Amino acid sequence: MKSVNRRFRLGAATVGALTAAVLSMGTTPAAAAGDYSGLPYVSGGGAYSDDWGDEGILSMSQHAQSNATCLWQKILWADGYIQEEGADGYFGDITKGYTQHWQADRKGLTPDGAVGKATFGWADDQKIEYVSGSTADGQTLNLRYHGTYWSFPMVRDSYGHYQFQDYAGNWRAAGYDYRTCVNI
Repeated sequence: MKSVNRRFRLGAATVGALTAAVLSMGTTPAAAAGDYSGLPYVSGGGAYSDDWGDEGILSMSQHAQSNATCLWQKILWADGYIQEEGADGYFGDITKGYTQHWQADRKGLTPDGAVGKATFGWADDQKIEYVSGSTADGQTLNLRYHGTYWSFPMVRDSYGHYQFQDYAGNWRAAGYDYRTCVNI
């Protein structure tokens, strides 16, 4: 009988340890979303001029296929670096190269080709203007990114998530974990 109880306890301990290990491996929102903010969307609250300074990294290896990348490409388009149909949500060699040019043309940024806190933060500090709405929590805020050559509307919705129009005119939430923006 001792042998059976011992095997049962050993088996139960093994199952408990495996269960704990599996549960600890689950993807947390922070791991799958913005590297700094921990949110699954480009987000903000309060004053819009500092919303993007804590956003996640966009690069060829991080969030390379996402609506957040598509939003960044819209910024590159508005500032004259890519054609509007180039905003396809894929962060590849072309987006990296034009991001480096964009960064090099702005004082204080390192032209590394990745969009991090400093690059995102520069864009919202310098280029976003108020259109209408409220900066209060739970309210919608209509904004415009004013690029060097073109501008485009954005919305910070009642949850604080940024939305933009893709090339086809569809409103898209700027999420890190999926790509639905279209360029045709």
